[in-house]
Amino acid sequence: MRTGMTHDSTDAITGEDPFALFDAWFVEAQRSEPNDPEAVALATATPGGAPSVRMVLIKDHGPSLGDHGGFVFYTNGHSRKGGELLANPQAALLFHWKSLRRQIRIEGVVDEVDPAAADAYFASRSRDSQIGALASDQSQPLGSRGEFLGRIAKIGARHLIGKIPRPPHWTGFCLTPSAFEFWMDRPFRLHERRRFVRAASGGWTSTLLYP
Repeated sequence: MRTGMTHDSTDAITGEDPFALFDAWFVEAQRSEPNDPEAVALATATPGGAPSVRMVLIKDHGPSLGDHGGFVFYTNGHSRKGGELLANPQAALLFHWKSLRRQIRIEGVVDEVDPAAADAYFASRSRDSQIGALASDQSQPLGSRGEFLGRIAKIGARHLIGKIPRPPHWTGFCLTPSAFEFWMDRPFRLHERRRFVRAASGGWTSTLLYP
């Protein structure tokens, strides 16, 4: 009688296009994640290599963005992450979808989006979110919550009607991937990982990694 574990030897992470694979997983996450499937951990670093990480929301993605495809998010350019991205335009993203027991790591260089794209996205936000962007000196010291709410009230009173202009320091960034890594849960922690790296020709090479 044979005993012990049996394992499925079939590769589950397949295909040659990491953008297409991302789209397939993202569609599943939109159906299964209870909150914000577009939420992603964004890791940046100073020119000296000191790292920091926080959650942001991806607002656009795909192979047609930029010269080689990308992932777009928006933020205050005067914030810590904005300053680090402008000083050291390299970053990493991590999507973790607990409902699917999957994650995707993405590494690449970062560029600011065109001002017209930032204008268009800012205009699509709710009026309260626009006022909040004007009122917040993101990442700077704040004396009290009341001080912040007071600034919101004053700015709101100044913009009771009409279009609210985008602050020039409120902008977007597009990460152009040089590498993707897809991870999925397997029984007994024998997980599956596949890494895609952009080739000099512009295509992608991929390989499985030990979990």
